[in-house]
Amino acid sequence: MKRQGTGVREQGSGVGPKDRVPQLPTQGPGNLQRWHHLTGPALILLAAAVAVLPQLVRGNSCGHDFDFHLVSWFDCLNAWRHGIPYPHWSPSANFGAGEPRFVFYPPLTWMLGAALGLVMAWQSVPVAMTFLLLGATGLATRALARPALPADAATLAGCAAIFSGYALFTAYERSAFGELTGGFWMPLLLLLALRDRNPSGGAGRRALDGSAAPLALVVAGAWLSNVPVGVMTCYLLAAVALLLAALRRSWAPVLRGLISGGAGLGLSAIFLVPAVFEQRWVEIRQLVEDPGEKIENSWLFARHADPALDLHDLELHRVSLIAVTMVAVALIGLLIAWKRGKLPASRSWWIPLAVMPLAILVLQLPLSLPLWNLLPKLRYLQFPWRWLVVLEAPMGIFFAAAVWPTKTAPRWLRVAIVGVCSAIFLWASAGAGRLFFQQCDEEDNVAAMVNVFGSGAGFAGTDEYAPPGADDSMVAIGLPDSCLVSDPSVELGKKQEDGLPAWAPGQGTCEAAFPALPESLRVRHEDLRFSVHTAHPGYLVLRRRSYPAWRVRVNGQDIANLPLREDGLLAVPVPQGPVDLTVDWIVTPDVVAGLWLSVLAFLLLTGLCLLERRLNRTGLS
Repeated sequence: MKRQGTGVREQGSGVGPKDRVPQLPTQGPGNLQRWHHLTGPALILLAAAVAVLPQLVRGNSCGHDFDFHLVSWFDCLNAWRHGIPYPHWSPSANFGAGEPRFVFYPPLTWMLGAALGLVMAWQSVPVAMTFLLLGATGLATRALARPALPADAATLAGCAAIFSGYALFTAYERSAFGELTGGFWMPLLLLLALRDRNPSGGAGRRALDGSAAPLALVVAGAWLSNVPVGVMTCYLLAAVALLLAALRRSWAPVLRGLISGGAGLGLSAIFLVPAVFEQRWVEIRQLVEDPGEKIENSWLFARHADPALDLHDLELHRVSLIAVTMVAVALIGLLIAWKRGKLPASRSWWIPLAVMPLAILVLQLPLSLPLWNLLPKLRYLQFPWRWLVVLEAPMGIFFAAAVWPTKTAPRWLRVAIVGVCSAIFLWASAGAGRLFFQQCDEEDNVAAMVNVFGSGAGFAGTDEYAPPGADDSMVAIGLPDSCLVSDPSVELGKKQEDGLPAWAPGQGTCEAAFPALPESLRVRHEDLRFSVHTAHPGYLVLRRRSYPAWRVRVNGQDIANLPLREDGLLAVPVPQGPVDLTVDWIVTPDVVAGLWLSVLAFLLLTGLCLLERRLNRTGLS
């Protein structure tokens, strides 16, 4: 990110000249300067390529969330091909019965995955996604470091963030692409929050220094990428704003945080409003009630007697080692940089970064439980160690500040440091390929999942998106589009050796099975149309999960208060004789409200941009 002048300037409000960030060194004239500006970003992208090298050699790492993301990309791309730019329903989940996944999971990563699937083979999409997100992490960290470090040291900070340990753990062991975006959004938030382009102005003018509008975009981007990242972004912004207000003796950072945070939430309302409003329509509470996903069970190096938590404890031990290492590197790097005089003079730039390792360490310990219980939605992070994504950039910056030599150091020392760091990064990439890499099962590799998607058989569902009281494990594999029964609660499938129910025509659970009409006769590809003739009154159990956004009509009449089933499927009462049954997705009022709130926030943000530009032109920034 380009900067002008001397970077962050702080004058007035009790902050003296010693607090100014030193001027960035000039690079030289002409083409040499332009090429030098490209060298750092190019090295970071090279580092990201090294980080994904194990996947290029061994294939995809099928981490915990790999199947979930891959299926989301399939369904999103399929929706686009049917003319639906923002889908809400994932038809492939629950073995073709579907779920409202896109209502509750933010859109940026599944849209990016679908877009990559348009231009490359699906086998390459997860690797490309990992490369892009790790590269973005390094570039954003470099941009954060540039006001205080020389270009070469800032580049080293960006590379260190990529190989921080947690980024590779998230990419390989967990395949949590949404959470990987936090490595990009957090440094950008800090970069914009720490700015003070108008140190001599009042609180209002200092708040509108040109950073509020971009900061709002960062907040919106975080929420539209991943809910835990969005939660952490808001709390991080609030904490940094309060700390800066104390350091600068001005309410400007708090005012800027309120403006940008509110505008960012407004921009993301198109996703947030339906996600919040429609939580009561699904089993979203399972996000925080599963024993393996409770804050209390994930403290640093915790061990549990419950055998069901053995795998959880194994992963927790691994991530605890990463947490301790990252905190130690950050604090030791901070101490060395301080002793060497390598920290910038601006206290309000480096003190917030210095506080983060200690604050994040405290959040990994049981003594922080009152905070987790008190602060709204903080428990939705599920794991305390998710805060490590915030630590990646500060750790990288303090590491680079500690080891990078001064201008007067001999050239051989720079070469030696580059060599040692390169060896460490290569070792970290190889270690990720050995320790974190998750070998794909035969049914989980990309080729097999592409074949299953093409067959229409569908995939397992997500527990927290099930209808209230329903059980995903009750949804049978191989169901027909509709099944005529006399008892709406009858179990359609029979248990197999693997414990999952499966349906077959010879089981006798369906008195008659009817196919849905072709997609060409539907408004949306996930809608259903049936034109059948029933031998007697009964119920048509549809291969479709129940959800209030479905409008069910029989022979032109709306049907409400459908009977509940353990598997959550729609059971529609039908008369004897000809039956015209339609199931259409409707736009609910909360979706409309979210859309209009986002439009309003966009208009207000446009006005904020114009106001900030006007203030800058009048010399107030």
